[in-house]
Amino acid sequence: MATGPMTFEALKKLVKSGEIDTVIAAFPDMQGRLMGKRFEANFFVDGAYEETHGCNYLLAVDVDMEPVPGYKSASWEKGYGDYVIKPDLGTIRPCPWLPKTALVLSDLLDHHTHELVPYAPRSVLKKQLERLAKLKMKAYMASELEFYVFDQSFKEAHAGGYRTLTTPSHLNEDYNLLQTTKDENLMRAIRNGLYGAGITVENSKGEA
Repeated sequence: MATGPMTFEALKKLVKSGEIDTVIAAFPDMQGRLMGKRFEANFFVDGAYEETHGCNYLLAVDVDMEPVPGYKSASWEKGYGDYVIKPDLGTIRPCPWLPKTALVLSDLLDHHTHELVPYAPRSVLKKQLERLAKLKMKAYMASELEFYVFDQSFKEAHAGGYRTLTTPSHLNEDYNLLQTTKDENLMRAIRNGLYGAGITVENSKGEA
């Protein structure tokens, strides 16, 4: 299967050949997590690519997915409705870490007006890019993602109240290739998966 971003026409060909059988329509929430739906690929290319829907509480939850009171957009007092999830067909790409799966990022629209939800993360970014364009400027950037790796699974960490976590290394592993070899199964999968999805990756390294 091809790597990197693909056109909608290319996606349809991969679906027809059976190389893609699942399409994820996703949007980032306020924590930066991807929310959305997994579509049977034929159903997606036959019509679901135009729009789908999702509950508007998804931009009003905490890290544990609990609805947070006090939001004007969605609350128990006001009631909960839906957003329109509008796939951006310019963002289609394979997910090398999931078999026969493609990902498309989506915008959130008001269910009644079909205008962009202004506080959705992608809407905020679009607004900033529009402001730059008016100044005849473009933004170029790179991300440096830092994170901890623990021996425990997500479920084990939660069960322990996140108080008994242990790391693979007991030493400072800043730039240490011997120490970080223990994590290479994970880091190699991340590097290759991102590259296969069309996201440029420079390198990975340990930190102090």
